[in-house]
Amino acid sequence: MTLTRDIMTPAPRCIGENDSLSIAASLMSELDVGALPICGEDTKLKGMLTDRDIVVRAVAEGLDPESTPARALAMGKPVTVDAADDIQDALQKMREHRIRRLPVIENRLLVGIISQADIARSLAPETTGETVESISRPEPSVQYATRR
Repeated sequence: MTLTRDIMTPAPRCIGENDSLSIAASLMSELDVGALPICGEDTKLKGMLTDRDIVVRAVAEGLDPESTPARALAMGKPVTVDAADDIQDALQKMREHRIRRLPVIENRLLVGIISQADIARSLAPETTGETVESISRPEPSVQYATRR
């Protein structure tokens, strides 16, 4: 049995819940990542922040990246998986919630992240393909703007 801890990227860097979106974007650029966990002053996971959140939810809505804290974009309780869970549980959560990165928790602390890249490096190509397809498939009700 493969556990989530077996394929996760360990010790992810967090952005503080009070740090600005500008700081988060700079850290994403420095680390060459598209998402960061948002951690509170109590070191607990508060949410996930993606580059898309910064652009689509913040900049497009006119929020100031210099003064808007990361916590402003944390949406509800984050979906997580335990480090000791079977990897199939993690894949199911990623498919069900249509998320590309899944925080890994152990003893109530963030210890890693499972991303699509981790899955591709560690699991069978069929499993990777099925997971990526499930996550990326547009919902039937989504309508896309077209250019003229």
